[in-house]
Amino acid sequence: MAFERVCAASEVQVDTPKRVVVGEWPIAVVRDSAGNLFAIGDRCTHGDISLSEGFVEGCELECWAHGSRFSLTTGWPQNLPAFEPVPVFEIKLENDDILIDPTPIYKEKE
Repeated sequence: MAFERVCAASEVQVDTPKRVVVGEWPIAVVRDSAGNLFAIGDRCTHGDISLSEGFVEGCELECWAHGSRFSLTTGWPQNLPAFEPVPVFEIKLENDDILIDPTPIYKEKE
């Protein structure tokens, strides 16, 4: 695993996705209301829309264009019209730095 620094933790506001690029991957970094950090592929599998422009609700990120919600922990869509998952990425916090492993993880459906 080769983690890369993507931003300062202070740049990621609660329930406001931040778009970063790691290697070839556009990624949405999300901090939920409990302070947990998530890294999820930034492209909706239904409409190729940036998920970082969407809405966070609980542990899901909703695509603003068509309403598909993706699990922040697994990347799987929770409703239609999307039916394919987006990758998730390992994320860690070191001091005030957010680091992401650019290796995509495709998890099994919940």
